[in-house]
Amino acid sequence: MNQESQDTQPPAGAAPGAAGEGGAPAVAGRRCGLVAIVGKPNVGKSTLLNALVGQKISITSRKAQTTRHRITGMRTVAQPDGSGGTQYVFVDTPGFQTRHANALNRSLNKTVLGAVADVDLILFVVEAGSFTPADARVLKLLGKQIPTLLIANKLDNVHRRGDIAPWLAQMQTEHDFAEFVPMSAKNAKDIERLLGICEKYLPEQDWWYDADELTDRSEKFLASETVREKLFRLTGDELPYTSTVVIDKFEEEPPQKKGQKRLLKIAATIVVERDGHKAMVIGDKGERIKRIGTETRQELEKLMDAKVFIELWVKVRSGWADDEARVKSFGYE
Repeated sequence: MNQESQDTQPPAGAAPGAAGEGGAPAVAGRRCGLVAIVGKPNVGKSTLLNALVGQKISITSRKAQTTRHRITGMRTVAQPDGSGGTQYVFVDTPGFQTRHANALNRSLNKTVLGAVADVDLILFVVEAGSFTPADARVLKLLGKQIPTLLIANKLDNVHRRGDIAPWLAQMQTEHDFAEFVPMSAKNAKDIERLLGICEKYLPEQDWWYDADELTDRSEKFLASETVREKLFRLTGDELPYTSTVVIDKFEEEPPQKKGQKRLLKIAATIVVERDGHKAMVIGDKGERIKRIGTETRQELEKLMDAKVFIELWVKVRSGWADDEARVKSFGYE
């Protein structure tokens, strides 16, 4: 797990060897490139990213608009002798927002447009057998100069596979897709097949990251996202999606004895827009916020291989999602 925050990406056309350690020459036979994952909210983009990377780095929930940031995940498949291999640099994006034109959603849409501007391949994710007006609006954002795969996700939810053929024929008229990939992000064989398809679209160049790196996001960012995931999972549709999480303290203490794990001390504030939402998050006698903290701690300890101590607070900041300055202060681009 990379513990440094690196929010900038190497350019898609980076020269081979440019990111090599100590300026070392490029290794022959290597491929590396950027792959953007785009689609409307709640079509399974984050689940797909986690499956492609092989570990959870992007939060998921049944609530739409869960992902709010450009999140990069890396998957490196090296040859056993080190002679070559492929490094996939996947970029998960927020679902493109069309329902509300507030400052938060303008920020999210800017993130989507930035992510698809300079990549080697685009994965356009839809639910298999479905193509809604919201899907069409996202598709219009994609230029024809970058190869785009149609990812027909959630194939396991389609009861009659014979219905897929006419749907695919319709999709061929919507965009000049490079390939069609019916699949389920929960199926390991489908994920391996998708990696193989993506590989041929990536340029021959040296890797940008070490082979064992999984994400360019910091542990502090992952802590914030994990709290937000548990918040949405445990409040369901009751809590507006504009609620957010701010990390107030993130401190690391090294192990005191050999064999012990490092200690992470985290303090976070859950920001809501109304007093009623605050009471909802806290729950009866504080039970809900305690559960949010417990589930966050358990997941972070597993994800970061550390002992975690976390404190959670709830504050009301009415109208923050419509305030450009406050949106930026909460970490949105």
